[in-house]
Amino acid sequence: MIISQTPFRITLGGGGTDLPSFYREHGGFVFTMAIDKFMYVMLHRLPVTERKSILRYTQVETVSTIDEIRHPLAREAFRMMNLTDYVELTSMADLPARTGLGSSGAYLVGLLTAIRAYQRNPAPLAQVADDACRIEMDILREPVGKQDQYIAAFGGFRTLEIAKDGAVTVGTVAVDSTSAMELAHKARMYYTGIQRSATAVLKNQDEASRRADRPDHARVVDSLLKIKEIGRRIRQAFLDRDMDAFARLMDEHWQSKRQLSASVSLSSIDGLYDAVKRDFGVLGGKIIGAGGGGFVLLYCPEKGRALDEFMAAQGMPRVAWFPCMHGSRIVADLADSDDYDAQRR
Repeated sequence: MIISQTPFRITLGGGGTDLPSFYREHGGFVFTMAIDKFMYVMLHRLPVTERKSILRYTQVETVSTIDEIRHPLAREAFRMMNLTDYVELTSMADLPARTGLGSSGAYLVGLLTAIRAYQRNPAPLAQVADDACRIEMDILREPVGKQDQYIAAFGGFRTLEIAKDGAVTVGTVAVDSTSAMELAHKARMYYTGIQRSATAVLKNQDEASRRADRPDHARVVDSLLKIKEIGRRIRQAFLDRDMDAFARLMDEHWQSKRQLSASVSLSSIDGLYDAVKRDFGVLGGKIIGAGGGGFVLLYCPEKGRALDEFMAAQGMPRVAWFPCMHGSRIVADLADSDDYDAQRR
């Protein structure tokens, strides 16, 4: 059995500029980090006498061929890697899907990592990320960007410079342990209980960016240009080790992000956000991911415990997290794991 462990992520700045409809005209920039909440993918070869494969996720599939697989990410990953053996594939995660933390990208990168380990066919991290992007963006034609796949593969604190032709340059932002602990303590994450697909939110943004004839085209593009610029300023705040400056920029980022689409935010969250800024000294916050639900991140310098109690009373419990410095990796049953990981680098 092969088991891969792949981190989820929190976008720190520039989210939304990694979609082709924007970066093909303006270039993209994202500053993002991996966190210690994971997607696990388990791949186990079945006896050839079984003459079937089993896929377990929120559903259970029993298939004889790749073409019969209904799960689109699994089907295209099997097809890309020419995995025709009869296998049992199981996935599970520390947090729910469709909550803005990059779960589909983590699943796909984790699956490709597991298949490559199974086939003893290592590849550089950038290739795994690019393969995942090709599946989601080119083959399945989902209106997604490149952030989730790359941070799932690389982990840590990363910048993604995305050229107009789609080429991605991955950078590292050095964050010391003191800043990381301050960030995890003050930037508190709460679960809203709302699960939604990012596809619907991103589709509207994608179309507005791409189609100049839409009445909201100029507004969406201007907002994304501002988000890109704020993302660079957020990176500088991290380089300056000024987490409070990051929080204020996060607030500025959120105000710009709300201009992308009415489905980005929720009236109930907007009212709550105003209240916590007023009553608990929250300096900045946002809904994590494309918007519309999932997790909300609130930066609270001093009244964290009181904020936790207040949010719990609203039915939004805190989920503790910490930055994760590694990307997708094999954690079980790979005899030559050291050599494999070394080759991937």
